[in-house]
Amino acid sequence: METGGDAESAAREFEAHRARLFAVGYRLLGSVSEAEDAVQDTYLRWNGADRAGVLVPAAWLTKVLTNLCLNRLASARARRESYVGPWLPEPVRTDRGEVLGVLETAVQRESVSLALLTLLEELTPAERAVFVLREAFGYSHREIAEILDVREEHSRQLHRRARLRVGEPRGRYAVDAAQRARIVERFFAATIAGDVAGLERLLAEDVVSWADGGGNMTAARRAIVGREKVLRYLFGLGARLEGGPIGLAPAEINGESAMLIHLGDTLAAVVVPEITDGLITCVRLILNPDKLAFVAGQGA
Repeated sequence: METGGDAESAAREFEAHRARLFAVGYRLLGSVSEAEDAVQDTYLRWNGADRAGVLVPAAWLTKVLTNLCLNRLASARARRESYVGPWLPEPVRTDRGEVLGVLETAVQRESVSLALLTLLEELTPAERAVFVLREAFGYSHREIAEILDVREEHSRQLHRRARLRVGEPRGRYAVDAAQRARIVERFFAATIAGDVAGLERLLAEDVVSWADGGGNMTAARRAIVGREKVLRYLFGLGARLEGGPIGLAPAEINGESAMLIHLGDTLAAVVVPEITDGLITCVRLILNPDKLAFVAGQGA
């Protein structure tokens, strides 16, 4: 029978790993709420396990969490196929502590970018797990094989397939953070002011805009492609925003310079421009209120 002291010790051990488990779960699922649920389910299994036989708690917990996420990915894919309009990952502020882990390098920032997390949706659950564990957390193929209960060579094959499908990074971080922030500020200033020439200088010719309203908010239900079409869409958005008191606040979202749009005291949108070689190549707008709750709770 577990004593109170044993339970407290187990809880302390788990809390020491909670942040890392959430960081893994979020990358695997692209959803804050689902990652939090997976972490909580991991704790329940840890609390009820025979921990005397657990030699390395971090490895045990990572294996349990990863396999819980794999189960969730199968059902998540079905839900996302019926999602109204484009599905984008749930945004997270990364200038409010290390909620997704340390993001000091380009590789670390890439591992949580909305662009990459969206691409990972195209992978099988097993490919995504191998990719995340290998690329974002540096697990060896031997360790990954033990987590997924596969042969080491199979882990290598899954990783090769995932890398082929994801492709190489597009140079989003070749421009330093300060310059990216300036580009984002100019982008929003030009959009609000209706500065056509200013926006044209900032947007790549083949720029793409994605908007996630989830059926809860008015949003384009398909990608908008091309500079002229994106210009019209952005100016239409700017015109709608002029109808009430708005507030723009720069923020770092998933490792990238972004803007929070408030209508009064309510967070109405998170807008994340993707910058490649000094030009905006993609604009992602998260408008679904269900996906804005976590960012809103992180504070202004």
